[in-house]
Amino acid sequence: MDLAYVCEWERWPKSTHCPSVPLACAWSCRNLIAFTTDLRNDDQDLTRMIHILDTEHPWDVHSVSSEHSEAITCLEWDQSGSRLLSADADGQIKCWSMADHLANSWESHVGSLVEGDPIVALSWLHNGVKLALHVEKSGASSFGEKFSRVKFSPSLTLFGGKPMEGWIAVTVSGLVTVSLLKPSGQVLTSTESLCRLRGRVALADIAFTGGGNIVVATADGSSASPVQFYKVCVSVVSEKCRIDTEILPSLFMRCTTDLNRKDKFPAITHLKFLARDMSEQVLLCASSQTSSIVECWSLRKEGLPVNNVFQQISPVVGDKQPMILKWRILSATNDLDRVSAVALPKLPISLTNTDLKVASDTQFYPGLGLALAFHDGSVHIVHRLSLQSMAVFYSSATPRSADEPAIKRPRASGPAVHFKAMQLSWTSLALVGIDNHGKLSMLRISPSMGHTLDVSLALRHLLFLLEYCMVTGYDWWDTLLHVQPAMVQSLVEKLHEEYTRQNAALQQVLSTRILAMKASLCKLSPCTVARVCDYHAKLFLVAVSSTLKSLLRPHFLNTPDKSPGDRLTEVCSKITDADIDKVMINLKTEEFVLDMNTLQALQQLLQWVGDFVLYLLASLPNQGSPLRPGHSFLRDGPSLGLLRELMVVIRIWGLLKPSCLPVYTATSDTQDSMSLLFRLLTKLWICCRDEGPTSEPDEALVDECCLLPSQLLIPSLDWLPVSDGLVSRLQPKQPLRLHFGKAPPLPTSAGALPLDGLIRAPGQPKVDHLRRLHLGAFPTEERKACARCGCVTMLRSPNKTTAVKQWEQRWIKNCLCGGLWRRVPLSCP
Repeated sequence: MDLAYVCEWERWPKSTHCPSVPLACAWSCRNLIAFTTDLRNDDQDLTRMIHILDTEHPWDVHSVSSEHSEAITCLEWDQSGSRLLSADADGQIKCWSMADHLANSWESHVGSLVEGDPIVALSWLHNGVKLALHVEKSGASSFGEKFSRVKFSPSLTLFGGKPMEGWIAVTVSGLVTVSLLKPSGQVLTSTESLCRLRGRVALADIAFTGGGNIVVATADGSSASPVQFYKVCVSVVSEKCRIDTEILPSLFMRCTTDLNRKDKFPAITHLKFLARDMSEQVLLCASSQTSSIVECWSLRKEGLPVNNVFQQISPVVGDKQPMILKWRILSATNDLDRVSAVALPKLPISLTNTDLKVASDTQFYPGLGLALAFHDGSVHIVHRLSLQSMAVFYSSATPRSADEPAIKRPRASGPAVHFKAMQLSWTSLALVGIDNHGKLSMLRISPSMGHTLDVSLALRHLLFLLEYCMVTGYDWWDTLLHVQPAMVQSLVEKLHEEYTRQNAALQQVLSTRILAMKASLCKLSPCTVARVCDYHAKLFLVAVSSTLKSLLRPHFLNTPDKSPGDRLTEVCSKITDADIDKVMINLKTEEFVLDMNTLQALQQLLQWVGDFVLYLLASLPNQGSPLRPGHSFLRDGPSLGLLRELMVVIRIWGLLKPSCLPVYTATSDTQDSMSLLFRLLTKLWICCRDEGPTSEPDEALVDECCLLPSQLLIPSLDWLPVSDGLVSRLQPKQPLRLHFGKAPPLPTSAGALPLDGLIRAPGQPKVDHLRRLHLGAFPTEERKACARCGCVTMLRSPNKTTAVKQWEQRWIKNCLCGGLWRRVPLSCP
């Protein structure tokens, strides 16, 4: 493990830390982190605020005034990473969602309340989706073998088997409360006692079973008392939520039954199920003032011994033997320093054969380890079942400032800085911790878990986790933390190779996601950074193509033939004529008739297609320079074919409404620019299309492309801006010191190289990267930017046309690359 960065608050004159205030932290599958702090001063109380940040821009924290009346005790993200639950010490639970799908704008419209009863455990109901990750099959060719869907029932279903959304919470007085979100927006809430004899619940956790039931574990805080388990069943009867509970077998911690340790660890300080969907295994930690012990327990079915007298009367054969559920201890640690926080893995690694299976050196995946933070400031990763130590981090190393080199600093005197709350990322390759001084620390966790791996094996580990993110749709930022510049080329090639092995249907589903993944990888190396622009341009091209083709309608509605878009592709691939009008004759032009207003509204997208074709052809003579954006398109047959199809569509629409055509600045009034570009594009496409052997462009084509700048004005395309994110600056493995609310200066890095085609003059007009509209040098419209690729677009639509709305709806939740949007202040450049 090593430290990636530390982010801290600007020091206030009279700020104080409240050690008695518990801290909560939650990490979503979209790599958003929600946390609380124990900072308080005369002017502001931060203990009742929720702070949400994106791991790529940790300084851009969004602090939500939660309006909780007491300190926040629990934070929980939903399975999609777009909604957040918060609960406090007064029994209030709030559900937060993004306003306008912006990661730095949150609002709460629904919630529930158990008045005056502090919440000690909180969870969303399970939606029935569970994916098993098979480490032992990481070399298989099919994603279906590596990641399999596990049969798992939702906690509650609506008509037709659709899972019902809602949450469950446990209070300090032994109540369980369930709130269900109806499709109409109403909230059904019900509260019941866990058992008839209610008692204090100091610690609790919630897990789910494959049969749709819920298991709740509780402890009163004393190690001399049993840890109780309850089965909770939720149902809806007569439009009301009903809760049924049943007592399950309980357990006493081993350290309390050991005579030598009976009174050594008087308090249970941590109680956690090993996973939300693993109710059979639980982790317990008992502590004294100075030390702790950790135990792992497993619930098993065991045969109940039958007395010999009854055996003689009715012998027990095979399955008829009575069974009983019993907790058995799997492993326990020796005496440790006092544990301050525990973080459990979310990676659903499938363990086979035995519960105590310890991975070999070649398969030490982070998902097998859980994190323990201690009061001396250290963090240990231990195997989640055997509790053997796998990696250790000591916080003695001081991070360097973002704008200063590393310098020696004296060690601070006083109590050791330690994590009060921490969370592992969804691939377990990163760990975030909130310490007792309010700072947020981001730690890398090596895929090898401290074991030495050769480069090829490390690549296989990272490739496997990237594939997992591709299949699940999770954000892969934490995986990029471990990619060195020398690995980028190999990872991109291997990722593409694995992708092409999948069936055609799955390839179509994952086609945009793999492009976004390749773009984020190429951003990490100076040798491949120009290809980032190419991948984003291809994402945009695919989106434009599918949108324009979706507007085409068959002339007769009951035509059983292919769609107009499919026929367009088929005709353009078969007819290799370089004359655009001869290609157009083979199409049913009546299928291309659109409303004039629609055609005019699409002009900006059509202009981008025309400009992009001209730019590519003009750059063909310079094809020897891989650092020039657009280079990879010159050998990409499918992409050139898409551009060729769009040129034909634009030509037909231009006959209907000439003002929708791309505008070119030509030196001759009589020149047909569209025909010229289509002819050159066709010649280039023939050289690299899939049907024939790949060949180099002939000299005549290159010479004609050399003459283009003298015939047409070559446009300067506005590529994506240089991203201000952190991941490309964390490669030297030297930790950064950051401050909340203060963006660090952009140093010279792989992502900031002055590449050909990316240099911008100061005061150059800004561009809306999705609508392709010019915003001016100093935009006055509210904008939003992608947290991953830096794509910028206006927050509100200036056009009300149906076709434009259809285009904009594609990006209402996510950017082209799948990243989340965040609002950009008007003062930003």
